[in-house]
Amino acid sequence: MARINENYLNLMESYLFSDIAKRVHAFCKQHPEQEVIRMGIGDVTLPLVPRVTEAMHRAVDEMGSKDTFRGYGPEQGYDFLREAIVSYYDRIGVGLTAGEVFVSDGAKSDVGNITDLFGRENTVLIPDPVYPVYVDTNLMNGRKIVYLDANEQNGFLPMPGDEQADIIYLCSPNNPTGAVYTREQLKVWVDYAIRRHAVILFDAAYEAFITDDRLPRSIYEIEGAKRCAIEFCSLSKTAGFTGTRCGYTVVPMELVLTVSDGQEITLNKLWNRRQTTKFNGVPYIIQRGAEAVFSEEGQKQIRENIAYYRANAKTIGNTLTKLGIPFTGGVNSPYIWMKCPNGMGSWEFFDFLLENIAVVGTPGAGFGRNGEGYFRLTSFGSIDTTEEAMTRFFNLLK
Repeated sequence: MARINENYLNLMESYLFSDIAKRVHAFCKQHPEQEVIRMGIGDVTLPLVPRVTEAMHRAVDEMGSKDTFRGYGPEQGYDFLREAIVSYYDRIGVGLTAGEVFVSDGAKSDVGNITDLFGRENTVLIPDPVYPVYVDTNLMNGRKIVYLDANEQNGFLPMPGDEQADIIYLCSPNNPTGAVYTREQLKVWVDYAIRRHAVILFDAAYEAFITDDRLPRSIYEIEGAKRCAIEFCSLSKTAGFTGTRCGYTVVPMELVLTVSDGQEITLNKLWNRRQTTKFNGVPYIIQRGAEAVFSEEGQKQIRENIAYYRANAKTIGNTLTKLGIPFTGGVNSPYIWMKCPNGMGSWEFFDFLLENIAVVGTPGAGFGRNGEGYFRLTSFGSIDTTEEAMTRFFNLLK
């Protein structure tokens, strides 16, 4: 008799954003005349920049010619893109080799898939509130999870204490709170991981939104990090690839773990083996578009898009400030994490906004126990809809 993986029964019945979609759908059905402004799911609204689409058009033409057609590509990514990513890291003072970079269809996939490398007996340390994928993928594998409190008192940037953990998830700039770790704080985490022989899984998907040069954009800016950290990054928010799908994972050669027979194994080698078995690589056309992101002109164009979203974040932050509502994020992050007014619960506030002003955000409770009483807004809408949403918001709550 076939048996299911019963760890799946420990998951919440539905994914957070599916619940939101159902509630919004029901509201729209009842109020078809109402224009709903969606500031919940972090999907971008600006199109791909010209430098990217031009590169993709050229790649399409190549695929239509016998002389330049390409079939299966390398599972790790084409050299032209891996080298472009290495050059990008060079600009922030981080030296990598192309062999340490693995191109993927997005950070979300790799953050979940990386768990294939680790035994079930590992204890996982996850800050709360947190991006649900970190929790769910480990529940699926039956691992023990220890939660670390991220709260108003520590600025939603928890630090290690006496917890005993083998795998540590960190996200900076953070989703959902928008908080960003300093170099000094990340150094504490790196030292902790080295002492514990633990591995940090560092999600840097929003690094392009950091404007403060004092804040690290990669964990590899921290001494010792290559000995203990794997970094995930994505072009989804950086360059509008939410529907195009491309990201990358960095697994340093220095990251070595000892197995039961005393042999030392590089995680780079294991990840390469996993990818060659379970992944056929990102399409050539997409990788040519991704390569263009890292060109001089591509960087200039995507910075303009990011500045657009930063302006939205500032509009949201200014509105909350006028209303006297505490929040984090919105400066070095596209997310604004606000305290629900008047002591409301996060789902209660969700329904309150939807019913009264047709504005949709994300209830903090969906990100964990410590998210209750908080609410996430994103800056990825258009300037017009963001301004309209904040006008409605201010008039409702003033």
